[in-house]
Amino acid sequence: MLDYEALADRIRALTEGEDDAVALMATIACEVHHSDDRFDWTGFYRVVAPELLKIGPYQGGHGCLVIPFARGVCGACARTGEVQLVPDVEAFAGHIACSSSTRAELVLPVRDGQGRLIAVFDIDSDQPDAFSARDAAALGAIIDEVFSRELT
Repeated sequence: MLDYEALADRIRALTEGEDDAVALMATIACEVHHSDDRFDWTGFYRVVAPELLKIGPYQGGHGCLVIPFARGVCGACARTGEVQLVPDVEAFAGHIACSSSTRAELVLPVRDGQGRLIAVFDIDSDQPDAFSARDAAALGAIIDEVFSRELT
């Protein structure tokens, strides 16, 4: 079982004093990706225009380059501002298959210190039903802590 407290401590130490959003995203994507075998693709999609996400720092195979808010699990997270915990991507209406191996997905909203949505944090797994509410809560707490600072 993933030790989220240790993961949070590592990320806290690595990102202390950093205020560049892309540097923070790259560090988190790397640390989270390598922390658990369930995590097959781990990365950020940045809000770059109204209703539009573009790929940011990630670990794993290629991701989709652009995702409109109106499509897919990442788009649903961006559109609603709510965590998307999807045990079976085939059962999610409008799922975008960036990778044919993805079976489950967890997507978290990423907000800056002013509460503005700046990105979504997407974790894909090649295992069905790979994520739990515990994963969502722990990863959400890490994301919230890191991105609540003043960013450049």
